[in-house]
Amino acid sequence: MKRVIVRSVFDAFDYVMDHYYPAGQKEFGKLKDTYAVISIQDTHAGGFGFIFKRSEFCKDVLTLYFDDIVEPVEGACLFSEVQANEIIDFIREHQDAETLLVHCYGGESRSRAVGAFAVKMLGGDNSSYFETGHPNEHVYDVLESVWIDRMAAER
Repeated sequence: MKRVIVRSVFDAFDYVMDHYYPAGQKEFGKLKDTYAVISIQDTHAGGFGFIFKRSEFCKDVLTLYFDDIVEPVEGACLFSEVQANEIIDFIREHQDAETLLVHCYGGESRSRAVGAFAVKMLGGDNSSYFETGHPNEHVYDVLESVWIDRMAAER
């Protein structure tokens, strides 16, 4: 992967639509990179009402349902180690995509944590994610812990 981008659901939709072109007019598509999507949806509303799908440019989509919380809250879904493993596997499986698009509703907490982790996992510097925003600390910590455990087990 060349880059990781973090967006709100609205900006993620715009990014995807920038790849659209009318039939027979591929040259009118604004973007032409391949991408994989990690779509983080809220549980209290059953998601956002739409999901991203594979396409010519979209190589795959991982849709996860968990809420923007850092400790258990009745009626909400806390990010889990199972979901962390799904994210790690997805990133590994789709490193050939040019872009990893990560989104949640606002693009500020859950997706920022996943984006920061993905950059670190891929060997990059993720400090800007923490300097310019507030990644969900629980999501990031669970991802990092699961990744460290997996790396130790693979040695």
